[in-house]
Amino acid sequence: MTRSVRLHPHVTTVATDDGLVLLDERGGRYWQLNTTAAAILEHLARGSDPRATAEHLVSRYGIDQKQAEADVRAFLGRLRSAGLLASTPDDRAAG
Repeated sequence: MTRSVRLHPHVTTVATDDGLVLLDERGGRYWQLNTTAAAILEHLARGSDPRATAEHLVSRYGIDQKQAEADVRAFLGRLRSAGLLASTPDDRAAG
């Protein structure tokens, strides 16, 4: 069963006109996500697995499926390495 992505409780989000800002309250560091990254995070947080999220990118932006899957995996990896995630889906579902 795929788990949805949950941001760590110390991460605050603020919607912007062109995406989303994530603030790591532990150290005051922030990340600005563009609309595509915000859409990826939203889909994953709603319980979509990485493959379904990549399919959304394909249908919305007309990009290649393999590229979309790689982009979703890379985005999850960046969130994970920054310590922003409390839980993540199984990345193997994307590839």
